[in-house]
Amino acid sequence: MRLFDQHLHSWNSFDCKTPPELNVRTAIEKGLAGLTFTEHFDTHPTEWPDCIYDDAKITRELDALRAEYGNRVVIGKGIEVCYQPERMDFILDFLAHHHFDVVLLSVHWAFDRPVHRLELFDGVDLATYLRTYLEAVAAATAEIACMKRSGHQPFHILGHLDFARRYAHRHWGFDGPLDAPDLVDAILTNCLEAGLIPEINTSTLRNNISAPMPGPQVVKRYAELGGTCMSLGSDAHSPQYVGQDFTKALAIMRDAGLHELAVFREGALSTVPID
Repeated sequence: MRLFDQHLHSWNSFDCKTPPELNVRTAIEKGLAGLTFTEHFDTHPTEWPDCIYDDAKITRELDALRAEYGNRVVIGKGIEVCYQPERMDFILDFLAHHHFDVVLLSVHWAFDRPVHRLELFDGVDLATYLRTYLEAVAAATAEIACMKRSGHQPFHILGHLDFARRYAHRHWGFDGPLDAPDLVDAILTNCLEAGLIPEINTSTLRNNISAPMPGPQVVKRYAELGGTCMSLGSDAHSPQYVGQDFTKALAIMRDAGLHELAVFREGALSTVPID
């Protein structure tokens, strides 16, 4: 089976020290067909000064890796864009002037607060925390759907749909399914309208959480609403995590009735059977 990891990081992301070559070598050792580097592009004014994104450097490094390893594994260049509505003009201009195999949209902020800064949510209960985050994802995907209606499709994959669940586990010990069917349906419907493919992000499985992001209930609902394929992403910041737990993610997809893996090359979608 030709598996692709389309969400991972290297020393070209502010929160990672891994040389890209180690990720490539690990992907080859694990028998992956391809991997795509999606380095962080965080434009909020409080984060932009620390964002080390350097497109020219990334391109040089990936070109060198393709020259050495490209006959053994597909090496893609992607980007993980942190959704910031006030910075969307800047983000879209940047994307228009640079080349990517895949553009991954991630929501790391619940409107005016980064979800990992739990001290900013003092006095907020678990249900409100999760619902506020999902409302932010619904708003983000609605904007992307609006772009698609106007003929513009700059984003390809929605990263970790329920990202806040990672921090809900740390702070509240939460390890259950989402209890917000209205918002989940809104997000998934927006994705279908926008041509935005949700990923199954396996990073939670290596952090003592029982399900990936999103979990089986959401994946099943995506299939019920008409979704046909999803992307896989390890969100690896260390090489040993490249492609980790993809077998579990594939089982969730099959159980939901999904039989194809979404793969992006040169911004174009193709699918790979998983049966």
